[in-house]
Amino acid sequence: MKRNNTNKRKVSKKRSKIAWLRLFVILGLVLAMAFLIAQPYLSTNSQNRIDCRAELEFKKEGQLSFFDSQNNQLIKTIDIEIAEGEYETGLGLMYRYSMSDSAGMLFIMEKEAPKNFWMKDTYISLDIIYLNRNLEIVTIQKYTQPLSEQSIPSYKKAKYVIEVNAGFCDKLNIEEGYTVSYERTSGDNTI
Repeated sequence: MKRNNTNKRKVSKKRSKIAWLRLFVILGLVLAMAFLIAQPYLSTNSQNRIDCRAELEFKKEGQLSFFDSQNNQLIKTIDIEIAEGEYETGLGLMYRYSMSDSAGMLFIMEKEAPKNFWMKDTYISLDIIYLNRNLEIVTIQKYTQPLSEQSIPSYKKAKYVIEVNAGFCDKLNIEEGYTVSYERTSGDNTI
């Protein structure tokens, strides 16, 4: 009688193992099918990111010149894209992956007041230059951290902001107190 119970237990354990094995195989098949079904959607999302990169081209809307305030000597002139209004100033250089060393973005704010920028969704390290209403540089924030949501303050009242590639100010020895001038250009030039 003991032998018969032992055989029944062995058969029962074997059936239990087979049932668990079937369950794992079925679960694996379900997961594989779910991945295959989701894969086209994943590919579409990455394709949309690539398309988004192509859509955000730099548009030349003017030129901006930096001047040494001591002797009013021209230091450098760059091409600029101009950001005005809430939408454009909010977007700024987000979703850009590169920028020419001879280009930048000029933000024109409605009111002169202390400003705070951030690097959310901005992939390029930047020098952020804050200017007062007289186009005098009041603060320079160098080598900003891409994709950071940390506040980057002007510390002083600013009406204009210039964003250029990180290292621009060090390379050209641009300092607080220097001045700038800008002019808009006509046409829709892409850099």
